[in-house]
Amino acid sequence: MKKIYLAGPDVFRHDAVEHGQTLKDLCASFGFAGLYPLDNSAPAGLDKPALAHWIYQANIGLIRQADAIMANLNAFRGQEPDSGTIFEVGFGIALGKPVWVYTNDGRSLVEQVSVGQEQGREIDLQGFTVEDFGLNLNLMIACSARVVVGEAWHCLEKMAVELA
Repeated sequence: MKKIYLAGPDVFRHDAVEHGQTLKDLCASFGFAGLYPLDNSAPAGLDKPALAHWIYQANIGLIRQADAIMANLNAFRGQEPDSGTIFEVGFGIALGKPVWVYTNDGRSLVEQVSVGQEQGREIDLQGFTVEDFGLNLNLMIACSARVVVGEAWHCLEKMAVELA
């Protein structure tokens, strides 16, 4: 059974453990074993920096064990995906693992964040150029991962076909 690392800001939900189990059950329904970051339990008594390092090492270990990565790239705390999830996506890609990402927003970045034009370029609220390639995610993600517009189950459906 192929193992899928389940990346995403889902670990910050109030029901994170239950949601992780739901994702793992969904993986099982497609013939995969889901690896969820909160499956690991940190040793007691770690101070905050040591705990952060332990979590980092545990998640890296799960990514190394995985056959593929599935990442929730819905906007988190703003208009961009969670930065930790993006790191995990990049790490998986660097390891040569197949990576699928899902987001509910299929609109181009311009449609998502542009507030107008300045000197012939699309800009965001801070005046930064918005990349205009017709992609719904930054080109570094959209060109390196398989992007699925929809929910986790839509992504797993595609993964089941491609990883079969």
